[in-house]
Amino acid sequence: MRFFDISRGLRDRFHFSWMIICLVMVLVLPFILFFGLLFKSMLILGNHSITDLLFSSIWQPMRGEFGFLPFIVSSVWVTVISVLIAGPVCLLTAIHLTQYAKNYVLRIMHPVIDILAGIPSVIFGVWGILIIVPFIGNHLGPWLGKEVSGYSILAGAVVLSLMIIPFVLNILIEIFRTIPVELTEASLSVGATKWQTIKFVMLKRAFPGIVSAFGLGISRAFGETIAVLMVLGNVVKIPTGAFQPGYPLPALIANNYGEMLSIPQYDSALMFAALILFVVVVVFNF
Repeated sequence: MRFFDISRGLRDRFHFSWMIICLVMVLVLPFILFFGLLFKSMLILGNHSITDLLFSSIWQPMRGEFGFLPFIVSSVWVTVISVLIAGPVCLLTAIHLTQYAKNYVLRIMHPVIDILAGIPSVIFGVWGILIIVPFIGNHLGPWLGKEVSGYSILAGAVVLSLMIIPFVLNILIEIFRTIPVELTEASLSVGATKWQTIKFVMLKRAFPGIVSAFGLGISRAFGETIAVLMVLGNVVKIPTGAFQPGYPLPALIANNYGEMLSIPQYDSALMFAALILFVVVVVFNF
């Protein structure tokens, strides 16, 4: 009997140990990524001040000029517009599916949302080239009196909004489903309408979760690469409007990293771009 007790205790300690090891690995991994990128960026940080790198608009790598401002501004432009497009769609869809629609509608929509979330980003990029870019260049731009090629911040934002909709929508649906039924029943029992209950009770209770969902959506949008790269135009200049081309940070890394490994300072600059992305995503997640 004592043998089995000892054996059971050893098994418990063994399982506890490997679970702790896995937990530590997960906790340490972000720090490994951060310090790895920081180490690879030290060459560019040693030769240029952080203010020159972040706030200069001059990008001439062969002359040693590495201004990341055009790439940062392009990333912010496309991320903000994509969230402004996707935000109302996700929020209103989540409210309808959880509060107004029949249960079978939500059961049908769940696999549809999962399928959208699983489509490769390159498919969205091809769709953007075939549909969104010609529409903006041939119809929307001329209708608004603008001469555009179609490859623009707006095209990237539309494609990106479609990519983050299933991601944010899934989170919002789960948030609304966790709100206690007693809250809505109490509100309805004192004479509030369905919409008043949603507006003043449910949205207030779910507000921290809604902020978290959109924060994660922003993180996803800010770091997206292939689809945005295909429709944004990739022109190194600070965009001042949604119809102008841009060049976001992920596209800069994807376009140049492989062929610039032989140039140490250029390689370090691209690692610094990855470091900027990492820091921004971590900040939004927090």
